[in-house]
Amino acid sequence: MNNRMLSASIVLYNTDLFEIKKTIDSIFNQNLDIKLFLIDNSLFDNLRELSNDARIEYIHNPANPGFGASHNIAINKAIQSGSQFHFIVNPDIYFEGDVVSVMLEYIEEDESIGMMMPQILNEDGSIQNLPKLLPSPFSILKRKIKKPTKAYEKFINKYELREVPKDFIYNAPVLSGCFTLLNLDAIKKVGMYDDNFFMYFEDWDLSRRMHQQYKTIYFPRVSVYHGYDSGANKSRKLFKIFVNSAITYFNKWGWFFDSEREKINKEALSQFK
Repeated sequence: MNNRMLSASIVLYNTDLFEIKKTIDSIFNQNLDIKLFLIDNSLFDNLRELSNDARIEYIHNPANPGFGASHNIAINKAIQSGSQFHFIVNPDIYFEGDVVSVMLEYIEEDESIGMMMPQILNEDGSIQNLPKLLPSPFSILKRKIKKPTKAYEKFINKYELREVPKDFIYNAPVLSGCFTLLNLDAIKKVGMYDDNFFMYFEDWDLSRRMHQQYKTIYFPRVSVYHGYDSGANKSRKLFKIFVNSAITYFNKWGWFFDSEREKINKEALSQFK
């Protein structure tokens, strides 16, 4: 492919300099010409020093409109510059080996793919179970409560597709936004992130809109490491943001009655029979 048609973006907020350099090195070690947008939502532009690389465009964005809205700034710039594929990358992601080009080769072979994510690993090498079925309000509640244990295990194995063979490539209704490859032709049709989500659920919302018209592929042939923090379980402020985003999501898509959710989840599960 024309490498100049490839871009990526990372949203920063008081990010540790060592951590973000590790992420940037992972991206640029791929031997591809990637345009990288850094959207810095921090109050001060201390991270501007990262823009001394010609491949990086640093944008200070202290208004901090949120995760999805900030990535939208980069997506718009990527589309304007003629990029065909765009990676959404969290600042706590790092990887080794040939990850990007393997994903690109796969998505280029099938124009019906709108977005992809690789296998995501904890730093100890264990798998993060991030592909999911479309959630109901009960799904969110059960994941928080985790009781009773036996019923929870049965639920979570199905909801997070944990019993699918680990090397199986499939069309997942929900993909995590921590490391996502977007087909920008598809984004032009279904839209970018919904700015109504400040943080949390914006990737689920985009996955659902994309899944309505394109494949949303989980691709475990390659993997990246993700420093998953689960901040909403540790911070009252983040938990409040999580709840507000959940309300926004279910107000948009339906709470307890959502026939499309049932249809999509049933179709997703049929891949594994």
